[in-house]
Amino acid sequence: MNIHEYQARELFAKFNVATQPGSVASTPAEAEQIAAKLGGKIVVKSQIHAGGRGKGVFKNGFKGGVHLCATPVEAGELAGKMLGQVLVTHQTGPEGKEVSKVFVGAAVNIQRELYFAILQDRATSGYTIIASTEGGVNIEDVAEHTPEKIHHEPVHPTLGLQSYQSRKLAQILGLDGKLMNQAVKLFGNLYKLFIECDCSMVEVNPLVVTDRGELLALDAKFGFDDNALYRHPDILAMRDKTEEDPREVAASEFQLNYIGLDGNIACLVNGAGLAMATMDIIQYAGGNPANFLDVGGGATKEQVAAAFRIILADPKVEGILVNIFGGIMDCDIIAHGILAAAAETGLSIPLVVRLEGNNVAAGKATLASSDLKVIGGDNILDAAQKIVAAVSDAKKAA
Repeated sequence: MNIHEYQARELFAKFNVATQPGSVASTPAEAEQIAAKLGGKIVVKSQIHAGGRGKGVFKNGFKGGVHLCATPVEAGELAGKMLGQVLVTHQTGPEGKEVSKVFVGAAVNIQRELYFAILQDRATSGYTIIASTEGGVNIEDVAEHTPEKIHHEPVHPTLGLQSYQSRKLAQILGLDGKLMNQAVKLFGNLYKLFIECDCSMVEVNPLVVTDRGELLALDAKFGFDDNALYRHPDILAMRDKTEEDPREVAASEFQLNYIGLDGNIACLVNGAGLAMATMDIIQYAGGNPANFLDVGGGATKEQVAAAFRIILADPKVEGILVNIFGGIMDCDIIAHGILAAAAETGLSIPLVVRLEGNNVAAGKATLASSDLKVIGGDNILDAAQKIVAAVSDAKKAA
């Protein structure tokens, strides 16, 4: 789950992570009022779940999703040009994202931009802090062209971030004197936030040194462990479903794992590994997968029917491959879910079903006894070849 920049600042405030003052606005009038309270130079920033906002272009022709201004009236005018408009950046794709809120903050005079992130590290089963003097740019570019400027600091999950490690990181970033004291406090508070909020990632870019000698976390991206969100209703409330693929939102309501892709052959499988293998086999057979959909090991008939509805709501889908290996999953439940969904949606596109495992005979008998036109797959490759061929034949016949 992702959150907006202004929501990240709310978490910063809760954990005493130093950042610039400001607030979020939904209307130009609100933006003007916030700017008037802040005084001085103002920054107005579009709030969408995508990077590259500063260099983005609105579909109304207005350039830049981040602007500086000098007066509250200008802040209101800038907000008016952003709110309700679609911003296109290199991360949104050509369709862009609609801006429904802007962050209005006090502008700061930046002397230096740094990079600081805390990540879960699967290689060490612990945590790693990544720090670089090259902030404000894509860290991937720094890693590719000047990897020597990126420092990795492992953190023991039981001992946590130690003070000597914070001082070491501050020294690497060239922060000394009062700035080192600020850095030790800020790094410690960020680490506390990371642990207590069950984050998978906290990325501060840029971390800035201002002309007033302040160290501020100016922007941040958060990733959270979805499996731990039940412990954080306040963070879960920050979810903005309008920023997410509506198919993925619908799937999450039925506890289905769904990711939309650009192909035309939908997959319904049980297990993430089987989903990946099925997508690979479809491509091997000459097709293009339309999604990753994992119903899990104990799906109900209702979940299977919901999965079909989500698949069929995608106008690009021209065929469906069901590939089930029933270790725990009852193949007959899958079969009944398919029939229920087909009856509800009036399924009219090719359907190939490969069932193996628990109660497979009953599952195949259920499908065979129905009026639904189902093509059986003997194995995963056979099933993939059959759905690719069936979709091709359907196109020729159309």
